[in-house]
Amino acid sequence: MPNIQNGDGVAERNGILVKIRLDFKGTGKPGRFLFGGKPTDKAAEDAREQHVSVFRNVPIQGIQILDIDVSTDVYTVYDDLTNVDVAYAPLILTVKADGLEDIIRFITREDFRKIEILDPAFLTLSHLDVERLLFKVHEEMKEFRSRLERKYNLK
Repeated sequence: MPNIQNGDGVAERNGILVKIRLDFKGTGKPGRFLFGGKPTDKAAEDAREQHVSVFRNVPIQGIQILDIDVSTDVYTVYDDLTNVDVAYAPLILTVKADGLEDIIRFITREDFRKIEILDPAFLTLSHLDVERLLFKVHEEMKEFRSRLERKYNLK
């Protein structure tokens, strides 16, 4: 675990407090005839709500979710590659993690946008801490690659 120092330089080991922004993508589905369609912003909101439910109800080892903020408005952008509008529903998680390696699972997500470290003011990593962190990055990247391969080979 990293040596965490407060603003006075005193070593502590009470975790890392971060804010993580995830933007969940939603693409609209055209309806048949006059019924059954779903606008892109509603699809993005639905995706966000599904993830909020998971974050609230499924424990994650080494992670304590302190706050889930869904107050940011859904925004829409035009995708040049697919020539359609795509909506994104932002979600801001305030998370207390036991260590840096526990946060890696959030920043390797496809919907990750931003991270802000709220506390502590300074982090000091030993060579063992850096090795653990790099190994966790490697593991998460392998898992991400595996998910992408499954996603695109099944279509």
